[in-house]
Amino acid sequence: MSNRLSDVEARISTVHELESVVSAMRGIAAARSREARSRLDGIRVCAGIIGAAIGDALILDECNTQPAAADADASKHVIVVLCAEQGFVGTFNEHIIEAAAQLPRAGAPGYFMIGERGVVIAQEHGLDVSWSAPMVAHTDEVAALADRITGVLYEQLEAGRATHITVLHAVPQFSTAIEVVQKCLLPFDFARFSASARHLAPLVTLPPRRLLARLAEEYVFAQLCEAIMLSFAAENEARMRAMIAARVNVHDKLDGLIGDSRRLRQDEITAEIVELSSGSLASGDISQMQRSRR
Repeated sequence: MSNRLSDVEARISTVHELESVVSAMRGIAAARSREARSRLDGIRVCAGIIGAAIGDALILDECNTQPAAADADASKHVIVVLCAEQGFVGTFNEHIIEAAAQLPRAGAPGYFMIGERGVVIAQEHGLDVSWSAPMVAHTDEVAALADRITGVLYEQLEAGRATHITVLHAVPQFSTAIEVVQKCLLPFDFARFSASARHLAPLVTLPPRRLLARLAEEYVFAQLCEAIMLSFAAENEARMRAMIAARVNVHDKLDGLIGDSRRLRQDEITAEIVELSSGSLASGDISQMQRSRR
């Protein structure tokens, strides 16, 4: 019995250590989600500045017309799917992959998977993963990843392998539900930006069409930064919820082990009392027999 009690006490110690790990992971996830949310305003301000510059550049067009959008051929549709790189996020990746699988598949679109854990699930759903990259682990890595994705996407455009590009990602929610949104990146819609009302045209050193193309690429980069940051915040919020559920399970297990420990200790004490009582009775019988012989 003492061996069983020591085993239970060892398991209690292990569960306490696990509880500390779960609490630490929950704290790290909360800090990362909070940091990601705090950086969204800066990204959106940057996108707004680029949008204002596009509006200024539109008035430079000699015919005062906006550039025509490229033909959105469904057979050359690339979908950028943002998943999680690290684990302990519950069904986060499954929800995003299922949303991607439900999109129209005319012409067998190609999928750019961000997050290695999402690649495996995408292949299980029969998605054609033509390119993949690791998801960020810190907010400081967002700009580098967005720049890498932008470069690959424009290579696809220039090579004629893509005409329509969509990004699919989760957004942070206070509820337990995982909300997945999609945003069309290309063909670039210049109609979203109204021409500037300024009286004097800005002084530029590039042809208007080339300037607009570069500004559009910068705007796509800003959109990808925002999408990655939102996905990173949502991923960490999913990890927080998973750690909260794990903490509840750890507490339930700990309560059960503590109950077992108390019962075993009580049984051990009872056994010792019985043993002591048996010894006392035996010694009393011996003494009585010795007195009767005298």
